Amino acid sequence: MPAPHGKRYVDAAKLTDPEVAQPPEAAIELVRKVSTATFAATVEAHVRLGVDPRHADQMVRSSVVLPHGTGRRRRIAVFAQGEKEREAREAGADIVGGDDLVKRVQEGFTEFDVALATPDVMGMVGRLGKVLGPRGLMPNPKSGTVTFDIARAVRDVQAGRVEFRVDRYGIIHAPVGKTSFEGSQLLENFAALMEAIVKAKPQAAKGTYVKTCFLAPSMGPSVRVDPTLAARLSAG
Repeated sequence: MPAPHGKRYVDAAKLTDPEVAQPPEAAIELVRKVSTATFAATVEAHVRLGVDPRHADQMVRSSVVLPHGTGRRRRIAVFAQGEKEREAREAGADIVGGDDLVKRVQEGFTEFDVALATPDVMGMVGRLGKVLGPRGLMPNPKSGTVTFDIARAVRDVQAGRVEFRVDRYGIIHAPVGKTSFEGSQLLENFAALMEAIVKAKPQAAKGTYVKTCFLAPSMGPSVRVDPTLAARLSAG
């Protein structure tokens, strides 16, 4: 039996109706109000798509640089060698290495939030699928985490690049900022995410693409967003 919600959550839940879909602007303002955390909580978007991820041609996976960042610094690991290793360090990567880093990860080291790699070392990195895959850390060309332009990739992550992919239920979960952000900043970040999701629509996807959309603080009730209006948002 689930534990009952505390008074703070119950009071916050009274401010929103999970059955009523709000316009994006109103949803952004509301999600900042319903956070029950005493700190600047992360605001996440949860978007259910009309795809069946069991089919490879309906997988949705990409990345987007949020205009105002995520609100937190992420620890970056880069798999590279030679000159690219130096470029990654100079760009600000926290952990850089080639075969030595692969061995560390094989031994259980996963103290990083994002993993990047250059294409020439993917033969080595491929051995880490069982370790990095379940954690969502495996570098992948589709998400922009496998590239020879490694310095730019590091800077993009620091600037607020977010990778997203549908889970097995066809839902994308991605951060769009913090409750401490201005409403306009959260809205612009959310618009950038939605634009990227719409651009990543597979050709094999039929019918309604964006089925449901919610915004939620890391602590507090979720706010339903009108999926049609959310899908029309543009970062421009």
